Amino acid sequence: MDEQMKSNRTAARAFGIFFLMGYVAYALGNILILSITNSPDSLSHVHANKTLVISGAILMSVIETFFNMGLVVIILPILKRHNKTVAYGYLGAAIITTTMLVAGAIFLLLLVPLSDEFTKAGAGAAAYFQTMSVLCIKGNFFSYQTGMAIWGLGGLLLCYLLYVSKLVPRFLAAWGFIGYIIFISGAILALFGYSVDVFMDIPGGLFEIFLSIWLIVKGFNSSASIYKPVKSDN
Repeated sequence: MDEQMKSNRTAARAFGIFFLMGYVAYALGNILILSITNSPDSLSHVHANKTLVISGAILMSVIETFFNMGLVVIILPILKRHNKTVAYGYLGAAIITTTMLVAGAIFLLLLVPLSDEFTKAGAGAAAYFQTMSVLCIKGNFFSYQTGMAIWGLGGLLLCYLLYVSKLVPRFLAAWGFIGYIIFISGAILALFGYSVDVFMDIPGGLFEIFLSIWLIVKGFNSSASIYKPVKSDN
């Protein structure tokens, strides 16, 4: 029993670290690319800063995927002990979300060959290439917002399992549930073209950060029923 409690504490800490690192990796990659594309002559800036664009795309896809999927793999065996179906639903949401984020990063990566062709083309073709650049950036935007809506749904499943299992204090799981509902609403509104205030992301974002730190420092509650048999799907 002591060995299993030690293993679960290690899993909790690893989950928290992976959660934070996935967030940092995607945010850094996004900042790198936005610093280049947020300019009137974005394709010229992309052509002059290919390394930064490629590095940003790698952070947003390869590195983020490693941490995003890793955190789910770490906690899945524990979540399965409370509800196998819901736990696999969380895994499925994470897979779809990660796929959408990778697709968005690929849209941004396409700016690199597009910028090469832009520099070769004459002035008369500039409008065409700028339009293609906007489409790539919009493609990333829609991929991201779709992924975030699905990530929010997965978050609701995670918070449900955290609540019923008491792996963390219930107020924390309830906070996450409310935060993810707001988060999902913001993502869907953004997909329909509404200007969504960043404050709609704050409750869910703060929950994820606080949950990660909580698990790193305290781990799962020692009173949680993490040793009971796995529930059947029936």
